[in-house]
Amino acid sequence: MQKKTYALCGAAGYVAPRHLKAIRDNSGELVAALDPNDSVGVIDSYFPQAAFFTEFERFDRHVDKLQRSGNKIDYLSVCSPNYLHDAHIRFGLRNHMDVICEKPLVLNPWNVDALAELEAQTGNRIFTILQLRLHPTILELRKRVLESPQEFFEIDLTYITPRGMWYHASWKGDISKSGGVATNIGVHFFDVLLWIFGSPKQSQVHLHNHDRAAGLLEFENARVRWFLSIDSDCLPNSAVSTFRSMRVNGEEVEFSDGFADLHTLSYREILAGNGFNLSESKPAIELIHSIRNSEVLGCSGNHHPFAELPLKPHPFL
Repeated sequence: MQKKTYALCGAAGYVAPRHLKAIRDNSGELVAALDPNDSVGVIDSYFPQAAFFTEFERFDRHVDKLQRSGNKIDYLSVCSPNYLHDAHIRFGLRNHMDVICEKPLVLNPWNVDALAELEAQTGNRIFTILQLRLHPTILELRKRVLESPQEFFEIDLTYITPRGMWYHASWKGDISKSGGVATNIGVHFFDVLLWIFGSPKQSQVHLHNHDRAAGLLEFENARVRWFLSIDSDCLPNSAVSTFRSMRVNGEEVEFSDGFADLHTLSYREILAGNGFNLSESKPAIELIHSIRNSEVLGCSGNHHPFAELPLKPHPFL
């Protein structure tokens, strides 16, 4: 197979090293990278010869020069802040590249429809990283559900991944840019719930603020109580730095391990023609948009127990 070439937006971001590793591990070559921040020394561990730009205009000119000179770039990897995904995807399509984008693909459902039109016009494809769909434990749970259509599932989903004060000062703390906690750290979990159980019959939001969110999703054959937080006070004990739990009918489904190479596997599937496309990404985008804009009902008998914890005020308000 001919080596694939890549450009990348968001090289200084948290998730960029996973994409760099995935490109390298799938025998690709990064030829150009962009980030307004220049703390990108991690590139040296993967592609030290890649051209790097802190200004989009110069990156744009370089990509155009390569494309016109016959040195075609096959893929654009998008690891930039959530609110820039839409613009960077459009840039990739208009420059004749297929696009591999981090979650969430975009923040609003109508952006997906517009991208589908541009995808049809250019003939290039858009894929998103939904790596939890490739996790062995999630695959096993989906198989169980599909093989037991009459079984009803009671699920408690908890994800607590503490973030420091920097988070609130960054774009991630701005709901207009990140989509908020339920979007920024929850989109993968909502995606797999939809993938496993189909469209929800009812969604309630009991809590949604700057550092935590909780609610209830009801499906045809499942009820899911979910809780997400970036506040370390929500951890069940001080011995753990991150807490990830899914209880199905009272039994813990262990999926804390096995995350290390899921981006590499995602790229491999895309290269093999099996990537997750726009239509597969859209249900989760519709759900997180709905959660973000839902009336908060307050706590009820169905809320998650961690939601009882005292709420810290926003540090910069």
